Formats: sequence, structure tokens, C-alpha cells
Amino acid sequence: MHIDTMRAIDRWLGIPLTFALTQALRLRDFFMPPALARPKRVLFIELSEMGSTILADPALRKAKTKLGAELFFVIFAGNRGSLDLLGTVPLENIFTLREDSLFTLAADTLRFLAWTRRHGIDAVVDLELFSRFTALLTGASGAASRVGFHRFCGEGLYRGEMLTHRVAYNPHLHIAKNFVALVNSLLAAEPELPYCKQLIGEEEISLPVLRFSEAELAGMHRRVAEHYPEYDPTRHRLVLINPNASEMLPQRRWPAERFIELTRRILEAASDVLVLITGAPAERAEASAQCAAAGSLRCVNFAGAVQLAELPLLYSISTLMVTNDSGPGHFSAITPLPVFVLFGPETPNLYGSLGKATPIYAGLACSPCVSAANHRKTPCTDNKCLQAISVEQVFAAIEPLLRG
Repeated sequence: MHIDTMRAIDRWLGIPLTFALTQALRLRDFFMPPALARPKRVLFIELSEMGSTILADPALRKAKTKLGAELFFVIFAGNRGSLDLLGTVPLENIFTLREDSLFTLAADTLRFLAWTRRHGIDAVVDLELFSRFTALLTGASGAASRVGFHRFCGEGLYRGEMLTHRVAYNPHLHIAKNFVALVNSLLAAEPELPYCKQLIGEEEISLPVLRFSEAELAGMHRRVAEHYPEYDPTRHRLVLINPNASEMLPQRRWPAERFIELTRRILEAASDVLVLITGAPAERAEASAQCAAAGSLRCVNFAGAVQLAELPLLYSISTLMVTNDSGPGHFSAITPLPVFVLFGPETPNLYGSLGKATPIYAGLACSPCVSAANHRKTPCTDNKCLQAISVEQVFAAIEPLLRG
């Protein structure tokens, strides 16, 4: 389904359904108050953002180590691969929802409700900020403990009143720390209003760095050689360019012609560099056009050349990456790769990568223009926030690594 269709359904069906389910839960809890105890089977809900599964990993690992909980996860089927990168959640504990039509989504929702009861889920952590649908999944899950962000006195989206642990979303705190706050509410010794009244340090949002064997790295080198036969890892360096961004927020795209000009500058500055244009298989045509415009055989169309699970391997043999604010900026956080992320309608203060990342951000007065209060929908059709970032500015940021 198109993102605007999903927003409309979430609004016109979500508001009455969350209101009705709120009343049903209040009535049930009046006659049968839930027995809240430290949970042992914790379900996390994050449907629509692949990068957010990486940002949520510190919270998942804290639930696993501090609660001793078995972890479960529900996500849209198209985003499932992002969970496999770190393997924090067992494969058999992941439930996927198809979002291609309202019918399949409704059918999978019914299966989900049976699945939560079959697995005895006793706590649900809703990681979403913008969705009434996930609020409904949380409220209908059958779990005794239901954790999520609450608007309290703010003007945020109405999502019903189905939470047993209402956490204050802090728009001045990195989202990874906000996710940890959700888990902290389950660890609290006594009820709080709002949760969580604790300091969350930088060490709590660190990510493990994946390491690969020489054989695995050699295999990825061979994959590159399939697309550029002269490639020799002893004399070539790889620079990755990811010019794509999710269709959910196309305003995050830096102009394509600037990626092309940046590619030319990189190739002129370093004769030992190969530039790989990365992306999904559906983006091969766009990547091919960018390679042609760059005018060099050392610019290689690598879109669709590797699967999502293989990206950490590719990142581990590369020198640097320049990317729009999208999934690859977060996927690279579990590797040593230096990454330069172009921000516009969102801010790195809240959504910056947890890895070896350098955000490039113009900081215009209108930016960030998407938030929890507007369902991440902006009226902007002219992303001056990204147009304000020049090729010279980006090249200056990466040049020390190219020279080195």
C-alpha cells in the first residue's frame, strides 16, 4: 500500500478503533486487574523503518540481559531482513505482517493475535511514535504489560489509552535512548508517572561490531570483481555511494546531479578508488544512469549486487560511504566503516547513526520538518535543507580519508 493510503487508514479507522479498544480494556481491567510481574517473554513492535531496528538493538539487548527475557519481534515483511543483520532476536520469534493490501494486513493481524497468545507474550514494547495500528496491536496482544510512548500533555497523535507503562517521548534525546527508556520502564522498582526518570548514558546505546573471516572477505572481493574484472584489493579502494532513500520520505534525497558530481570529484582525486553505486535491485536503472553520467569505468553499478544480509561484508572491505539519511547509514553502524550521512527533513541529534558516522546537516530554520506530532508527513516539495549542502562541503568532509 502507498504510504499516504496507510496514513489515511491509520487515521480514519485507527482513531475509532483505538477509542473502542481503550474502553474494552478498561472494562476488562476493572473486573480482572492484570497481575504485573517482571516479564519473561517480551515482544517488540517496529513495522515501517529498517534503520530503526538497528537503533532499537541496544534496547533489545538490555531487555535480554537485565530482564533475562526471551525476545520476540513483529515487523512488516518487506523490512524483515534488517533484523537478521545482528541476530539479536531468534528467527523463529519474528512475526511478519504483509502490507501490500488492507485484506492481507487484516488477515495477518488476526494471525498475529493468535501467535502472541500461543507464545505466552507477557509484555509488549511498542517502538513506534506515529502509528495507531501498532497501538492496536499492543492493546489487543493479550500481554499484561504494555509499554509505549504517550503524549501526556502534548499535541501528539491520539493513540488510545491502552498502556500500562506510559513513557515520555523526549524529542531532544536520541531515539536509541528513547527506546532504552521503554525497557527501563519494565525494570522500574515502582510505578512512575511518567516513565522513565533515569539517566541513559552513551555507553547504553553502543552496538557490537561484526567481524568476518578472511574467507568471507575474499568472497565479497570476488563479488566486486564480477562487476569490475580489473579489481585488485591490494591496489584498489572502494568508496560506496548510496543515492537512494525510502519512498516513505522522498525529501531525504540529496539531488542526483550532486551525487554524480561528487563521484567525479572522488575519481579525479584518487586514481586507486572504485566508486560503487549501491541500492536495491529495483534501483539498478537509476544507478546505471548515474554511472553513465559520471563518465568513468571506475564508477560501477552495484545496485542489487548483494543481498541485505551481505551489506556488512561489503562495508567491511570498503574505505568510506556517502549516503542519504536511510537504512545503509544505520546498517553500517555494526561495521568499522566510516560513513557520511546527509540529513535534511530529520536531524542527526535524534536519528544519527550509532556507528562511525559523520552527519552533514545544513540546519535550516525549517529543519527538521517531520516529527512525532505530524505523523512524519511534511508539506515540503522543495527540500532546500538538502540542496543547501554543496558538493564542495561533502567532498571536504571525505577528502582526508581519500588522501589517506
